Amino acid sequence: MSLLAAASATTTFDVPANVVFAVLAVGMVTAAIRVVTTKNIVHAALWLVVVLGGNGIVYLLLQAEFVAMTQFLVYLGAIIVLFLFGIMLTRAPLGRSDDLDNNQRPLGVLVGVVLLAVVGFSLARQWGRDTLSFAAYQGGGAAGGNGRTQALANSIFGEYLIPFEVVSVLLLAALIGAIVLARRD
Repeated sequence: MSLLAAASATTTFDVPANVVFAVLAVGMVTAAIRVVTTKNIVHAALWLVVVLGGNGIVYLLLQAEFVAMTQFLVYLGAIIVLFLFGIMLTRAPLGRSDDLDNNQRPLGVLVGVVLLAVVGFSLARQWGRDTLSFAAYQGGGAAGGNGRTQALANSIFGEYLIPFEVVSVLLLAALIGAIVLARRD
């Protein structure tokens, strides 16, 4: 088998990719539970970093590098910083806060379990025993990719450029509003 034929052959990494995904999923679910159960708001934001970082790694598993880097840059680099600025500027208590617990926890657990069952059933019914399969680089398209990245970038910065910019201005306005509210004495 020639080197060119070996490079263009389909390579599957079904079992390791599924194992990595399962470990990531368990870690992300655990961190998501910690986001809503911790009594320290800064720790909740840091647990959210774990969830969003795991989401970016899942995108890397799916070979969507552009989306993964966007996830890391936008959510971990901007949104979490915005959350932490909001926490600091509103002078929220940084330690444990006992008044964050409420009496609706059983209802929240019930809704969460029902939602997990519905989503799990829907996913299992739709995809059943499918596994992740990755094809080797076939050439064509953008450098280092197969053209999907360029199509996604054209979609975000072409058709959805105005909504993208509106959201960025909205986030800037929210940050300025948090500063104004926090500095009002």
